[in-house]
Amino acid sequence: MTVAESAATTEEQRLRPPSLFLMLAETRALFELNSSLLLSPLLMRAPRGDGHPVLTLPGFLASDLSMAPMRRYLKELGYDAYAWNMGRNFGGVASKRGALRELLRRVHDETGRKVSLVGWSLGGVYARDLALQMPDMVHSVITLGSPFANDIRATNATRLYEALSGETVDDNPEILQAIAGDLPVPVTSIYSKTDGIVNWHTSLLRPSVTAENIEVYFASHIGLGVNPAALWAVADRLAQAEGEFKHFDRSGPFAIAYGPPENAQS
Repeated sequence: MTVAESAATTEEQRLRPPSLFLMLAETRALFELNSSLLLSPLLMRAPRGDGHPVLTLPGFLASDLSMAPMRRYLKELGYDAYAWNMGRNFGGVASKRGALRELLRRVHDETGRKVSLVGWSLGGVYARDLALQMPDMVHSVITLGSPFANDIRATNATRLYEALSGETVDDNPEILQAIAGDLPVPVTSIYSKTDGIVNWHTSLLRPSVTAENIEVYFASHIGLGVNPAALWAVADRLAQAEGEFKHFDRSGPFAIAYGPPENAQS
């Protein structure tokens, strides 16, 4: 095979960002938010929390406002929900590492308990990186539509991320390779095959006895953090006691909204 043929084959194998149709369909996020409001009585039937701290990390270009509905929901269930209080997320996986470590350490020291990390999109990439760096302070990690695996350039936000953050996706391959691997804490990746911003293949982790993927049917990327089925899954996963992990039971009021389970690898 010639060099040109090899390059062409590699290009064909690369993941592509979601289609223009899916990206335009992201407007349905408002419907997902309204659905959560209407279905709040069902959402409050989720398992109650044990009061441990939950740090929410917003996605690219989002602020704490984007995750305010989730924090309110988690507080109602009994969790000690924290915002990241770092303004709008303009990106920078490498440049924000120090500030994020200090944030996690502060929440851990204030509460005296391990912290669960819930990250939406780029926030989930931060969460996975934090769990690798400071596993003794992390209870569990939950990501929502986060591009951390396979070809992470396959998003409709890559060029804008690189322009605003001052980092290219390929700047720190050793960091990204570690983030894409197995984590030393329980982890759940919630994703949608109809995500209009992130190619869903980049959100798949390797299933294991303490790691799982949960597909939410028809969810958008922008609406994933307020989607009622996703919120239920987040609450259910957070309710597990420290040191325990059972794979998500696709039953309950939103059972029809989830894709089939995967087989865990030991």
